[in-house]
Amino acid sequence: MVTEIGIDRQSLYEADYLKWIETTVEKLRSQDFSNVDWENLIEEIESMGRSERKSLKSNIIVVIMHLLKWQFQPELRSGSWEGSIVEHRRRIQDDLEDSPSLKPYLEEIFDKCYAAAVKQASAETRLPIEVFPQLCPYTSIEVLDSNFLPDGNVQEITEQN
Repeated sequence: MVTEIGIDRQSLYEADYLKWIETTVEKLRSQDFSNVDWENLIEEIESMGRSERKSLKSNIIVVIMHLLKWQFQPELRSGSWEGSIVEHRRRIQDDLEDSPSLKPYLEEIFDKCYAAAVKQASAETRLPIEVFPQLCPYTSIEVLDSNFLPDGNVQEITEQN
């Protein structure tokens, strides 16, 4: 049986998300726990965790994809590729600094990220998927290393803040 308070909480959550957040924070601060919309609060907290993981995964894919393009199409290297590598490495570092518990997740998803990056690199370069190695030619440390580019030379990439 859904109570009238439960309906009001759900309605506020659906009608005005920001107001729902403000109300929820107010209730938590005042320790009015019996009137907290627990169901939606728990859902939002779980969603935040999923969002952090998705962000990390997406940024890893972008870095690997650009490293592949850098390695397999050296004649087309550009500042925008390098800039993208710098930007997405910075995002990954920010994610890992904010949530160190993501580090094991990075290792867990690394191979899947490589597979997705190969598909994306193939689509963007129009190179056959078979051109790219089956296993990632870079370690996770290299993917995160601001000095690493896969052309065989270690090259400084200047990060812009």
